[in-house]
Amino acid sequence: MPELAVGLIGAGGIARAHLPAWLELGARVTVFTPDDSGGRLAAQYAQQGVRAASSLAELLEVAEAVDVCTPTHTHREVALAALRAGRHVACEKPLALTAEDVEEMIAEAERAGVLLFPAHVVRYFPEYAAMAKAVAGGAVGEPAVLRFTRTGTYPVWSPWFADPSLSGGLLVDQMIHDFDFARLLAGEVTRVYAHVRGHQEAPAPAGCVASATAVLTHASGAISHVHGVWGLPDSQFRTTFRIAGRGGVLQHDSARTKAFRVISQGGAADGEGIPATNLTESPFLTELREFAEAVRGGPAPRVTALDGLAAVRIALAAAESARTGRAVDTGSGNDGAAGAQGAQETREVAR
Repeated sequence: MPELAVGLIGAGGIARAHLPAWLELGARVTVFTPDDSGGRLAAQYAQQGVRAASSLAELLEVAEAVDVCTPTHTHREVALAALRAGRHVACEKPLALTAEDVEEMIAEAERAGVLLFPAHVVRYFPEYAAMAKAVAGGAVGEPAVLRFTRTGTYPVWSPWFADPSLSGGLLVDQMIHDFDFARLLAGEVTRVYAHVRGHQEAPAPAGCVASATAVLTHASGAISHVHGVWGLPDSQFRTTFRIAGRGGVLQHDSARTKAFRVISQGGAADGEGIPATNLTESPFLTELREFAEAVRGGPAPRVTALDGLAAVRIALAAAESARTGRAVDTGSGNDGAAGAQGAQETREVAR
């Protein structure tokens, strides 16, 4: 694949997970942040040709594709600037904090004729990719009951995480991965009921915890149960899934297989870590390779901007339900033809 000029925006934990992947792919990387953290990150990789830009405009001048690894509340502004400059964009999840903002980003990408790729990295973890392929192949028949759990430490290292107005909180920031998978496997979600317990406001004091549970009703009649935890500093990163249908059950527990570990990225704040797997190559490398190949005219990535939009809608419905105490209809289902088509296309890719 010809060398790709990548503009990496951000210098936090996710940016530090993406940068080595870009270098392994042979990309020419320029980093930008509004403060001096981008310059410090670039300096660490200067021998590998990484340089820092002094402005966003300078970065957009030299980049063919932009990787948005900034705090969630900045995604819309940064991504729109890149899209309007005609640059392909990979953007960390969630794409934005409102469905309207995501729709605006998608419309701008379509107008510019470029790719908007939501970096839902869990789609690329080998256990989840294998599970999606097995379900698409009929291993359990039609999914009927799905359960997902996800536990990590409370993200006190970045104050914006603890502020739902900036991150979306536990339901939107963390559990969106499992909402995305529930929809991928069982189809459109028509109703959401959710409940949150624990700390959900800034600033986040040391030792705070939060947990949330969401029940998703799918148009197919399937039910998904999703549980997320932001726990104490010594909490072990752990994920589980159990997918049941008339044809059988698929299940996984990372605590039993030791497939996952949390690694600290160089220069990251105390306690900040990125889930990784030691069974195969980095899932960050896998997802960015797929994005890069699509930019170069290869197959479309397995997760689309419409998938990212659907995941945001589910997460926001969960947040509204938790806030009001009532179940929330999502407006998807038999009337959601475009979303259903997107989910079906994604299941076909998984095959």
